[in-house]
Amino acid sequence: MPITRRQTLKFGLLGTAGAAMLGTGSLFPRRAMASTSLTGAFYIPPSYEDLSYGPNGFVQYVKDNGGDKISIDYYDSGQLVKADEQLPALRSGSIDFMFHTVSYITRSVPVLGITGLPGVVEALYEHPERLAIGSPLFNLINEELAKENLYMLSSGGILEPEYIWSTKASPVRSLADLKGKKVRIVSVEATEALDHYGAAAVRIPSSETYLALQRGTVDAGVFNISTVVGRSLQEQLAYCYKLPTTAYTVAPFMLRDRWDALDADTQAVLQGAAQWYNDNFISNANDNLYPNKFWPKVQEAGVEVVEPSAEDLAGFNEATHAVWEHWKGEVGGDVGTRAIELAMGTA
Repeated sequence: MPITRRQTLKFGLLGTAGAAMLGTGSLFPRRAMASTSLTGAFYIPPSYEDLSYGPNGFVQYVKDNGGDKISIDYYDSGQLVKADEQLPALRSGSIDFMFHTVSYITRSVPVLGITGLPGVVEALYEHPERLAIGSPLFNLINEELAKENLYMLSSGGILEPEYIWSTKASPVRSLADLKGKKVRIVSVEATEALDHYGAAAVRIPSSETYLALQRGTVDAGVFNISTVVGRSLQEQLAYCYKLPTTAYTVAPFMLRDRWDALDADTQAVLQGAAQWYNDNFISNANDNLYPNKFWPKVQEAGVEVVEPSAEDLAGFNEATHAVWEHWKGEVGGDVGTRAIELAMGTA
């Protein structure tokens, strides 16, 4: 039986990604490939209309503008590698680029935590230009990523903040209600913030969250509305406590040395794709899909939106300073302070 290109890549990834996670490097030599042959991956399925829009547009831009110089193979929906395998696969050289939800990888790449830092995300959400290509914060992030041989091509800003969503059986309508609740959380920053209120963080993939809510494995979750609608979680949820808890973006990444090795023409096409991504991805979600399609769907399902009290907002923002200090300890005090100032617009 003939073996397809995707099968060849996938079989190779079983070794290379696994070896990278063990810290032993690739089991095989890096693929010999022309600088214009690129393989990319994303674990999100097309049912996430908002999150798929940017990556699909990026890839299409490259196909439309790369001519015969760039051959691009792109696999979404975890066809090639799953979410937790993407970063090891990139680092091993088994794929050339990836789109990744940054909250999934802040444990491995702490500087990306600025995109989800509690108490900061509202400012970044309201001012996407602070994360735009060429901005001081974007450049600072890439300076730190370069130390790990990573390069973020674009971000476009952050998606609407994640709020605290809960079931009818275990409602969360205030910070006090978090005590003793099992809450699905992905990012380390949100985990630390809600630990202050007695919540027990449970880290499970979004694909398993529907059943976890249905069975009572978790009582609540910190979700962007994208996850709610993309996984039909509104069918299991009763309340949205609209406290801006954390946030994230989906960004395209390459290895820095892989980027540097590309010829100027290929870099120019990818930079054009990154600029398209910067200009269209986040705005399509935040300004179009969310208010016009996603929130109406949630409201039609009967989910009650609860606005946080002024007391809860003030208390949460005060508590997040401990999270800031912890994060600055991860990235270095000077870098962390500078990043927060740039995000908040105080630099």
